[in-house]
Amino acid sequence: MSDEVHATIQRAAFFDLDRTLIPGSSLFLLARGAYERDMFRVHDLLRFAWGQAMFRLRGEQDRNMERSRESTLDFVTGRSRRELLGWGRDIAEEKILPLVYKDIVEVIEEHKAHGDLTYLVTAAPVELADTIAEELGMTGALGTVAEVDQHGFYTGRLVGPPMHGVEKAKAVAEVAAERGLDLHECHAYSDSINDLPLLESVGFPHAVNPERELRRIALARGWTVQELRTRRKALLVGIPAGLGGASLLAGGVALGMYLERRRGRKAPRIVERIAKSLRL
Repeated sequence: MSDEVHATIQRAAFFDLDRTLIPGSSLFLLARGAYERDMFRVHDLLRFAWGQAMFRLRGEQDRNMERSRESTLDFVTGRSRRELLGWGRDIAEEKILPLVYKDIVEVIEEHKAHGDLTYLVTAAPVELADTIAEELGMTGALGTVAEVDQHGFYTGRLVGPPMHGVEKAKAVAEVAAERGLDLHECHAYSDSINDLPLLESVGFPHAVNPERELRRIALARGWTVQELRTRRKALLVGIPAGLGGASLLAGGVALGMYLERRRGRKAPRIVERIAKSLRL
């Protein structure tokens, strides 16, 4: 293929969010911001953490876990989409965007300088993904879609499956078909073995801050490995990749206790009991 023909090919770069662009979980940061705005309580946080834990442990193997999947977004049930777009943008600007790795921003800018399309692809709510992508000057975002009724209020259900695992690869393939992209000329960036289908679907996969299994596969296949994590401790930013569901639940409990102390209140008795059982 000549250089002239190759230059006419439209390419894209697809980026995971949690632990790829930021050091932790965007959903926990979103939950923390909602709590600080009195829109989220400790029992909501526990239910949210439990749903996340069950999804991580069994979500892709057990069809009966659909309710646990949907519980990751059920705290918005009954609220208006317009309202959540407003405070969601504020939370993203306050708690998420300042954590974006500088090196990844430079990678995004380099792709844009070469005329590549850039997309955020994440299991986080699409509204949050859109906000982050817009602030970073990206082409767009693909995220988990929550159902909205005819009056503009969230029903607490999802539209389709969460943007996770093979669903990311499917969504990227749809974007490629719509935009006339050759995925063999495209890049993808992720930290998680769950995104292996996405990484395998492009010609240039990048393992960013990879968990152990993804690192092993990336090195064996000669993929680019990029380590952006620092040694600093970010209190309750999120749950590191590769930890089990119990650790994810523990993170939710710890965050609840921490926030209650910040408000000068004692955590509810159920939170204290769970924390004791988890030895927090």
